[in-house]
Amino acid sequence: MEIPGEDKTGHTTPPTRNPGKPPRKGRRSTVRAAGRGYSPRLGAVGILTGLVVLWHLVSRSGWVPAFILPGPLQILDTLWTQRDVLSRHALTTLGVAAGGLVLSVSLALVLSMIMDALPLVRDSLYPLVLGSQMVPLIALAPLFILWFGFGMAPRIIVVVLVCFFPVLLSLLQGFRGVGQNRIRLLQSMGAGKLQIFWVVKLPGALISLFAGMKIAVTYSVMGAVIGEWLGGSKGLGVYLIRSQKSFAVERVFAAIGVIIVLSMVLYGLTALIQRMVMPWMGTNDE
Repeated sequence: MEIPGEDKTGHTTPPTRNPGKPPRKGRRSTVRAAGRGYSPRLGAVGILTGLVVLWHLVSRSGWVPAFILPGPLQILDTLWTQRDVLSRHALTTLGVAAGGLVLSVSLALVLSMIMDALPLVRDSLYPLVLGSQMVPLIALAPLFILWFGFGMAPRIIVVVLVCFFPVLLSLLQGFRGVGQNRIRLLQSMGAGKLQIFWVVKLPGALISLFAGMKIAVTYSVMGAVIGEWLGGSKGLGVYLIRSQKSFAVERVFAAIGVIIVLSMVLYGLTALIQRMVMPWMGTNDE
């Protein structure tokens, strides 16, 4: 249902001055035209390549001992020789991150619906939710291990604590940013709160939901690794601790590389799902 003054997501858009008049070509358009041939992704690849080359030259020069800063080629060799071990630990970490992420998104969705529908509940719970993010995970994780043992549960809880807040906050802001004209129109047609939520509020908050999920997926792997640091027998966090105690710095770098790849894969999957659910958004925000 298209409402004048609102975009496809349901958010209100500012009016356009002189709608029939073509936009003037000013300094901003000139700058855009000058940078039209520049690709941000290509620039990022160029910067990363330059840093890796610099890292290789420093490691080859002997300024820093190899047991402190191994070179990129040594880390690639470690990744290859340790591929079976790293794959097993990575699958465990990925399972913990994915499980915690699904739980956190589900919990945030349900709680945001309740908080949006009931302002009293929102005002009461919001300070508590905000306060939960101010307690260091390092202080809470030992309690989870004492209460739930060394299984998957405490690690998944750590991931939920890390990922829950950005999704909840994004959804609350998304619900509040939905165009009021649509809501008033449906109310005038006799629609109930549940119908307004499914027809207007949830579609209008989808972009905020995916924005929060993109932040959460990058945190999920980090949360899983922190949980594995504090207890467990498998996972990249366990591999990191063992490599650190063995002074195997190249294995630590290899595990960090795998963690980055896992985070990028989860981020890419989230962006792909967003593109499938919201094809009109395009790829401008990625």
